[in-house]
Amino acid sequence: MSEEQGKQENKRKKENNRLLTKAAIIGVVAGLLGGGIAYGGLSAANMNSNTSSSTASSSSSNTGETGSVTTSSSGTTKVNKSTTTSGTMTSAYKKVQNAVVSVLNYKYTSSSSSSSDIYSMFGYGDSDSDSGSSSSSAKKSLTLYSEGSGVIYTTANGKGYIVTNNHVISGAAKVKVILASGKTISAKVVGKDSTSDLAVLSIDSKYVTQTASFGDSSSLQSGQTVIAIGSPEGSEYASTVTQGIVSSPSRTITYNSNQMTVIQTDAAINSGNSGGPLVNADGQVIGINSMKLSSSSSGDSVEGMGFAIPSNEVVTIVNQLVKKGKITRPQLGIKVAAISELNSYYKKQLGISTSLKKGLYVASVTSGSAAASAGIKKGDVITQADGKTVNDVATLHSILYSHNVGDKVKITVNRNGKSMTFTVTLQASN
Repeated sequence: MSEEQGKQENKRKKENNRLLTKAAIIGVVAGLLGGGIAYGGLSAANMNSNTSSSTASSSSSNTGETGSVTTSSSGTTKVNKSTTTSGTMTSAYKKVQNAVVSVLNYKYTSSSSSSSDIYSMFGYGDSDSDSGSSSSSAKKSLTLYSEGSGVIYTTANGKGYIVTNNHVISGAAKVKVILASGKTISAKVVGKDSTSDLAVLSIDSKYVTQTASFGDSSSLQSGQTVIAIGSPEGSEYASTVTQGIVSSPSRTITYNSNQMTVIQTDAAINSGNSGGPLVNADGQVIGINSMKLSSSSSGDSVEGMGFAIPSNEVVTIVNQLVKKGKITRPQLGIKVAAISELNSYYKKQLGISTSLKKGLYVASVTSGSAAASAGIKKGDVITQADGKTVNDVATLHSILYSHNVGDKVKITVNRNGKSMTFTVTLQASN
């Protein structure tokens, strides 16, 4: 070997020694960082080596900081009997579940049959046809027209009272309800009101096993958890429960040309849920589900926008329906919008003072109405009625509905920054 070759060999050996030393240092560092895993692996290997001739018959669980791992040599598993069975809204549901019913609307339908034989050409119909009938005879039969939901809220004088939507039983020749037990019974319409879209039914109280109680809808807050109960798409899905939040405790919408203040929720509400209860975490009915927005004015699909009639208004209406069978409403003859629901742009466009945070903006006044006769004008902002603060339509309705037609009510408005009070003689609604 030449001197030059010897130098190259020594250099190669030194380089190898340096790399080996570096690898050893890295190995030590890795051992310090992950020694637990490494030693665990060695221990497991040693344990497996020592027990390879035996059969394991038990499972073990290793709990770490982020979860647990259960090991079973046989690969089987089992049900954990200690699993919690109640969710946050389960107890609320149980307080009303047997009070919720499906409401069936039956209508008469006609089936026509024409006589086409030779006798009909000479005026002779079927032997069982009515005398003097035409060649076409019609038979009427009760047919299930639509289904909705309802909730039993009280019993009195041998009757159980159910609140539902007016549109659920509208035009019905006969109404039946399906109880939570699955039993179908006949129901009687006690009273109905198209303006509020509410109706009251009665059944024999012997069928009532549970009644629901009403909560205070004026105390609702956005973000509050609620559940909707009913029969979406019919009684086949009776007692369906959906959960959501209160999107808005007070939303003014127009229904059948009437203004309504409703609770907006994102709890799933579908056809058949109408008339069913919207329930808070205490198991109290805080609204009656009435409608949903399925598409916008531009035709875009809309999800998660359902509406319920506030319980405070429901109680006022159903009590009158039970007592009188109908609602005769005093009215002002105006259309309004809650200032709290208007953004700054609309307030500026309408000329509403930025200092006004609450009240009802008068959008229009019907000619010859009670409000017009008293001197209330478009652009006024109603702040009080009967000496009580008014911030939303529901509050104004409650105050007005506590009076009779012909009563005088003082209405305070803000007009161009000045407070003015008018005495209004209430008129009957059309």
